[in-house]
Amino acid sequence: MSEASTFRIAVLASGTGTNLQAILDRLHGRHGIGVVGVGSNKNDAQALARAEAAGIETATFERDDYADRVARDAALGDWLEALRVDLVALAGYMELLSPELVGRFANRIVNVHPALLPSFPGLDAIGQALDAEAEVTGVTVHFVDEGVDTGPIIVQRPVQVPADHDRDALEATIHAIEHELYPEAIRMIAAGRVSLEAGDPALVRIAPGD
Repeated sequence: MSEASTFRIAVLASGTGTNLQAILDRLHGRHGIGVVGVGSNKNDAQALARAEAAGIETATFERDDYADRVARDAALGDWLEALRVDLVALAGYMELLSPELVGRFANRIVNVHPALLPSFPGLDAIGQALDAEAEVTGVTVHFVDEGVDTGPIIVQRPVQVPADHDRDALEATIHAIEHELYPEAIRMIAAGRVSLEAGDPALVRIAPGD
């Protein structure tokens, strides 16, 4: 796979990087896809160690190192542009992106969220579902816009909430589905199967494929 033909992904993560690992295991070096950089807002994020073990470039953009979020995201954006990324995948990145960065990479940033959006956006979506005594929650992969989990939805998969509302069991099921659904959504984007409807930017179309 030549560098010129590679669909180039950068992943942003703040924590352990299990979704990053799923992307590496299922996509990196396959389907014409390469992870070319992993960035974090925390210099001790385990995700960085996972990237380094895979020989992938890493960078850290801690909030205290910059005057404000806009300055931090400007530096982050410069790094992403230098990597010539086709797509930015948020994988447990616990920072809101500035509107300037979202606009700079419009329709090229995706996120995975542990709920069936628009239900339970924001932090602790699993806890929100349990508190609401929901019978069904799920996983959503969506494009990122300037709002909080409000971007166009690419794919979703429902998850039944356990009858006993066991949080550990629900988290385990949701994370397992994230690790399947997120790489699959990225693979569809890389294959050119995902597009936004020109007349309705909230509508995502997925072309048939294998």
